[in-house]
Amino acid sequence: MPMIGVMAALAAALAWTTASGMWRSLSDQGSALQLNALKNGLATLLFLPVLALLPWQDNAAAIAMLLLSGGVGIAAGDSFYLAALRRLGTRRTLTLEAVGPVLASLGSVMLMGERLGARAWVGALLVAGAVVLVADSDVPLHRDRQGLALGLMAVLCGLSGAFLARQVLISSDLTPLQTAAVRLLGGWLALLPLVRARGSHLSIRSGLTLRIVLATGLGTNLGIALQQLVFQTMPVGPGVTLMSTAPVMALIAGRFEGDPIQPRGVLAAVLAVAGVACSV
Repeated sequence: MPMIGVMAALAAALAWTTASGMWRSLSDQGSALQLNALKNGLATLLFLPVLALLPWQDNAAAIAMLLLSGGVGIAAGDSFYLAALRRLGTRRTLTLEAVGPVLASLGSVMLMGERLGARAWVGALLVAGAVVLVADSDVPLHRDRQGLALGLMAVLCGLSGAFLARQVLISSDLTPLQTAAVRLLGGWLALLPLVRARGSHLSIRSGLTLRIVLATGLGTNLGIALQQLVFQTMPVGPGVTLMSTAPVMALIAGRFEGDPIQPRGVLAAVLAVAGVACSV
């Protein structure tokens, strides 16, 4: 496994965990759709120099696939993710994200005809146990179910976008930075009609602008650029597995949200990481 991919995956997990805590504190500033549109618009603006120098005509098919990847993985996936954050909090939402490697392995079996070994099935059971522990919290049951469904939809959309991006990275000359910029553009373009149709506007409180810029730059620009580097240097399954170390990192973030570390939360994180390890 390439060391650069391993380091990029762990750095991406840390970036997303930190940014998730920031977005959690901003969740009362607008709907998940509005915040996602704001995040992607700002991230696209920060990547504007990369987009300006992109060889569009020489990579038309690859760029079209990346735009689709951004629409599915970022526009839809991140909207579901932000909505799940409202209901479950940072640690529970990121722990739920640990089902990603198992679903990626199952997708490989069904779509690519690859065999799934016994260790992978054990991993699926361990992660399923973690998901049950995540749902079994002090939040009212109906909100648990909503958060669980939103988190799983975020995982499915994210994986779909990841497989599309991986295909482009291994079949074209586009760099991880370029593919990240195009994916963010695709996500922003997909969200624009939905935000306009609602006709509502964000009213950000004074003093929060810097936090929004930091959360976007760290979790979106840097996080997705690192993710693309991971998908360029290793298969989606192992890459997603390493990036799913975020739940352990999120145990610290949860304390700052007034969500103290409980034995059940520790066990859920341990089960999730153990399941992820078995799924490789």
